[in-house]
This record gives sequence, C-alpha cells and structure tokens, in this order.
Amino acid sequence: MGTIFSGYSRSADNTERKGRKRTLSEDDSDDESETDQVLHTPQRKKMKCTSKYIYNALFVNGENSDITIHALGKDWPLHKIYLCQSSYFASMFSGSWKESKLSEIDIDIPDTNIDEEALQVALGSLYRDDVLLEPVKVVSVLAAASLLQLEGLIQQCADIMTETISPKTVCSYYSAATSYGLQQVAKSCLEWLELNLMVAQKPALLREISPDLFEQVIRSPNLFVLQVEMDVYSMVKKYVFLRLTPSWHGDSKTLGRDADNYFRRYDAGCFLKSELGAPFSKLFSALRLGSIINEPSSCRHVEDDKIITQDCLLPVYRQQWQHMLAVEHGQDLGPKEETVSLEQFDQLSMRCGRIIKKEAEYCWRWTGFNFGVDLLVTFTNRLIILRRNTGTHPVTASVSLQNSRSIMFRIRIVSFDSQGQILYQKVSDLTPLSLHKDEEVVVLNIDRHAPFPMQIGVNVLCVTPPQPVVETAESLTLQQPAPRQQQLSGGE
Repeated sequence: MGTIFSGYSRSADNTERKGRKRTLSEDDSDDESETDQVLHTPQRKKMKCTSKYIYNALFVNGENSDITIHALGKDWPLHKIYLCQSSYFASMFSGSWKESKLSEIDIDIPDTNIDEEALQVALGSLYRDDVLLEPVKVVSVLAAASLLQLEGLIQQCADIMTETISPKTVCSYYSAATSYGLQQVAKSCLEWLELNLMVAQKPALLREISPDLFEQVIRSPNLFVLQVEMDVYSMVKKYVFLRLTPSWHGDSKTLGRDADNYFRRYDAGCFLKSELGAPFSKLFSALRLGSIINEPSSCRHVEDDKIITQDCLLPVYRQQWQHMLAVEHGQDLGPKEETVSLEQFDQLSMRCGRIIKKEAEYCWRWTGFNFGVDLLVTFTNRLIILRRNTGTHPVTASVSLQNSRSIMFRIRIVSFDSQGQILYQKVSDLTPLSLHKDEEVVVLNIDRHAPFPMQIGVNVLCVTPPQPVVETAESLTLQQPAPRQQQLSGGE
C-alpha cells in the first residue's frame, strides 16, 4: 500500500512540474490585487447600537431637546431636526409661522382614533429605523401617522392592514382606509368581504358592516354566493333584522329563524313601504330578483315575508315570462359575445357557488327553472367540466331540445386560510360557449398545488338580455329597470 501511495504522489508531482511555474512575485501580486479589491468594496452595516442610543437618549430621555410638544395631556421633549422629517412639522417650523420661533407647541388632536400610545409610536418613528406594530393598534397609529404626514409609517400601516384582514378587522380597516385615503386597503377589504361574507356571516360581522358597504358587497358581480341568489336574499333579511333589533342576542343558527318570524309578524303592511323599512329599500333592490323567483318555494317564501311589494315583483315575473316564451319559440338561442357587454353580464348573470372540501369527484346542478338549460357541473381530477344535459342524466326540470344552446360564464376558484386570506386563486375569462345536446366541455384546469377546501364561484347567463334601460332615481325603490331583472334562475 505504501508503494502505491508513493507512486501516486510522484505522478502528481510530475504533473505539477509539467505546468507553468508560478513565481513568488506573481503569487504576491495576485494576493495584493484581491486584498485591494476587498478594501475598496463598500460594505453596508446597520449600526443597531447607534440607532438604539439615539432613540433612548434623544426621544425617550429627551436629552438636548429644543422643542416641547404638548398633546393629549402629555409633554414630549423633542428635537426640531428630527421632527422636520414630518411634512406636518416641516411646514410648521418654516416660513413666517409663529411656531417656528416657539420652544413649546400645543397640538390640538380632534381625531378620536389617536390616543397617547399611537402618538408615542408616530413621534418615536422619527428617531429609529424600524417600528414594530401590533395589528390591534394599527388603526390608531395610522391616524397619528396621517395627522403628522409620515408617509413611511402610513405605508407600513397599510401593509400590515392588508396582510391581517379577518372577520374581526375587516370593517374597522375599511372604515380607516376610507377615512385616511388608503384606497388599496379599502379595495382589499371589499374583496375580502365579496369572497368571505356569505361563508362567515356571523351576527357580529353583520352588525358591524355599514349599510353602504353592505350594499356594495351584495351588488358586486364578484360576490361569492354560497349556493344561489335566494341565499343572498336571506342574508339581507338577517342584516336588516339585526339593524332593527340591536338588543337581539343569539347565534347563527337562530338568526335566520328569528328574522323570518320578525318580518312575517310585521303588521304594518309591506315592510319596504313603511317608514321603518324605507331606508332599506336600496339593499333589497340590489338583489337579482329574477334569480330568486325561479322556484315555487322561493316565491312563496318572498311573498310570506311581506318585505317586497307585489307591484315590485310583477315586472320581474313578466320579464322572466317573456324570456321563457322567446326560448320556447326558438327566438332566443342564448347570449352571444357580440350582443352582451361585460357590464350587462356583471349585472344580469346568475351568481352561484359551492365549496369543495376535499379531493374527490363531484357532480351537481343549481336547481330551479333555467330556461331549458340543465347545466351539470363536474369537478374531477382538478378539472371543472360543464355539461348541457338533455336526458342522459336524470332531468329535474323542463329542458330545451334545440340542437345548440349558447351560454356565457365566468368561473373563479379560491382557497383561503383560516382568516379568509387568499392562498390560491384562478379566474377564467368571460367565455361564450355553444353546447350541443349532452355535450360537455372542460372549462377550467386547477393547479395541483391549490389547497382544499376550495370555493367555486360561477356567473352564468343563459338568455339574451334586452336593450339597456337608463336608470332613474325612482329605480332605487325596487322599481328596477329591466336589465337588472334578467337573471338566470337558480335553486339550492
């Protein structure tokens, strides 16, 4: 073994000797070059101890202070050179303002969102590189940062709010975002409600939503409807009941029953025609009534509630009857891309949805009168398949036997975490589709990494809408124009 090792070593030595010999001066030259390069390369190091010293000595202890701020019953000994990072103070200390020459300044703070702790954080942010914020304090800190015009701190608050929207924070975040001009945060809150409200419609959340925000959500074409439009009607009824009975205490299971009893025992005539009900007429006018009166039980339920008057329902029945006749006589084979605008589709399409809890094969339909289109939806192998059923599968309603029927649809798949934050999302384009008898088409392919449970939201239109009608002020009292009534019917 010793001989083999020795021979290998000599071979290595021979090979080394065959190459160009490096002199000592060359090696030294290369080392010096590398050393020189390192010495001239800038290095960034954060002086944490210096930052901490500045914060503690100047802000916490107020050493060498040249200005004292009086606010909210507290005195802050501070420094103009640091305060001028704030546009609020920079303007105050410049020009001919009297505050520029004062050593003590009183600041009036009328915003009730700002407390002493929030102002402490906002002022302290001028003396340090980083600020740690708890989401529970973010609204009050945002208010203080907005008052002092601290753009960096405002952006940090906006980022935290966007990342921590939940059932407990969404309403307060939306209110703060609209008050302090954070449009993107307000948009994120609205989108959260569109996707989560019908799943998380706890009494506490419904109580907290303002009427204007609630109306925006239920009008939205992006509202995830857990089953069908009738469920949106039920949610609106619960919401109004909670607004009218602030002393009510109960859980989600009893809320629907108690709301039903309240309106069915209302003895002052039609609720929306009464002084008590008139303020809520805009909420009920936001419903797609054509997608509600497509099933006998839903019609009876709406009439028994005595919320919406017959003179408001009759135009909807008439419009749906006219659609049915047009389909029956072959005058309407379904919507075409060139005849339906995106705005019309968003206003008139049937909104329906379903939750897929685990990997399996599912097949379902949203029942009710659907103008002869018995649309089956299949989820299998992470594919969404639409099928026009004319008899191969059991049929629960009358179906059209025309060779081809057209529909338009858009499908959205979303997965959430426990707080309703999106983990995965995929949305199809607005798609026109012509289906022959019993034809099925794969309409969406879901990525393998998408987690369960998944929400599947579908907007679909099966009839050609009428020409748009210009809305008037009177249309807001449930006298809806024709375009808002042309909805596909659906049932649970």
